[in-house]
Amino acid sequence: MAMTKRQRQVLESIRSFTRRRGYSPSFQELAGMLGLSSVATVHKHITNLERKGLIRKGWNRSRSLEVVAEEVRVAAVEVPLMGRVAAGQPIEAIPDARPVAVPEEMVGRGDTFVLRVEGDSMIDEQIRDGDLVILEARETAENGELIVGLLEDGSATLKKFYREENGRIRLQPANPDMAPLYVDEAALRIQGVVIGLLRKFR
Repeated sequence: MAMTKRQRQVLESIRSFTRRRGYSPSFQELAGMLGLSSVATVHKHITNLERKGLIRKGWNRSRSLEVVAEEVRVAAVEVPLMGRVAAGQPIEAIPDARPVAVPEEMVGRGDTFVLRVEGDSMIDEQIRDGDLVILEARETAENGELIVGLLEDGSATLKKFYREENGRIRLQPANPDMAPLYVDEAALRIQGVVIGLLRKFR
């Protein structure tokens, strides 16, 4: 059952509190554990978890939260699909933020998001048109890392990142038929580093 990262935090907080205390936390206690100022936000997460069958809540009773099927491991986490990115000539990044279920082990340590690939400049990295790339949101990258970068004209591109000796950045495709793109460092804003790939076989 797919959950958002925050829903997973709520579920783990209920589970750990109940193990320690022998009873479930109140909504106020959950808000404090999660650093939330609004109990209404906790209520929204609880309602969504209940709809997904992951917790039970007694009607009109406090401290009645119960984690369902605790032995079942959650297999996927929902992360936002933020739009599309070019693996060829840069195209406009289109934010639509639809949720996509990603295996837990493929979620990054920080904020994670997904982009759909358009183009074939990264085929030698086994990244094809229509694939979904999973990215950890970062503003810096090391040489050789595969990044999504936003250019001055607002377009986004998927390339390997290399810092040249003259201070310029080389954005290297993985297709021998395509030339690298050279940009000034100030003209590139790194959006994230690729940490995984999802592909649907038709």
